[in-house]
Amino acid sequence: MNEVAAEDLVLGIDVGGTTIKGEITDAAGTVISTATVDTPRGVAAFDAMEDLGTRLLGELPAARRAHVTRAAVILPGIVDPERAVAVFSSNVGWRDVKVGDRFGDRWRMPVLIDHDVIVAGWAEWRYGAGRGTDDVCVLIVGTGISGMLSVGGRLVRGAAGQAGEFGHIPVRHRDGLPCPCGNTGCVETVASGPNIARAYSRRTGRGISGAEAVFAALGSDQDARAVVDDAIDAIAEALLGVIHATCPELIVLGGGLAGAGPILTDSLHARLSALLRVTPVPRVALGAFGIRAGLVGAARLARAGSLT
Repeated sequence: MNEVAAEDLVLGIDVGGTTIKGEITDAAGTVISTATVDTPRGVAAFDAMEDLGTRLLGELPAARRAHVTRAAVILPGIVDPERAVAVFSSNVGWRDVKVGDRFGDRWRMPVLIDHDVIVAGWAEWRYGAGRGTDDVCVLIVGTGISGMLSVGGRLVRGAAGQAGEFGHIPVRHRDGLPCPCGNTGCVETVASGPNIARAYSRRTGRGISGAEAVFAALGSDQDARAVVDDAIDAIAEALLGVIHATCPELIVLGGGLAGAGPILTDSLHARLSALLRVTPVPRVALGAFGIRAGLVGAARLARAGSLT
């Protein structure tokens, strides 16, 4: 699929476990129209995606609407982009949803389907914090945990069409919490945003607004420090096999929790330095696009026509 013309616009939809975000952008990345809605549970989420895209397109004057020539919808969980099937999402709650041409028929344009974190990580690798580096592991930490892997300058896809379900690597086999995927002790149960907040509440008996508040309390709250240290340990343990197998030069941290800044990257680098004996310790950096990596990637994918 060829790139769209420089003067054309693209529609990008990024589906997360909490919200669905949409943007229409031009070739320079300027946002023409944007909106966000809550993510419904189950297959109702696909109706919400359709409606959000239709709303954004409807906000444009007719002449400009005609210049929106391609879209990309990026989905969580396991995605089969070749068959346009949303295979499984434990956080949103769908299985084997045949997307097919439903978006293209509704919006009257070609629509690409792909995995949200693969696309966000690809954007960070090709255009953001990993630009110019061939061996990169991007880890997106938010409502869930997933990532992208490039080895020798090539995006790793794997048999399922993606590689990077790091959040479902078990790291607490004996005393772990049940994961929505059906396993026990996955890294997501320790280090995802909602579970960091839950761990703090369980430890202290106090409610907290979210993981960001836990990170904000690190300077003065030993309970917050203990919870964050446990989350960083879990992430480091989950990455050990990946690092030994592929030797990435760089780990890029993105997603909502990357807003914690150097306290997250420095702590993870220190933990990896203490654990690794055979392979070089990779650099750890924050993503360049922050929580917008998915939208940036969706727009780049729609414009380019493929993950090149």
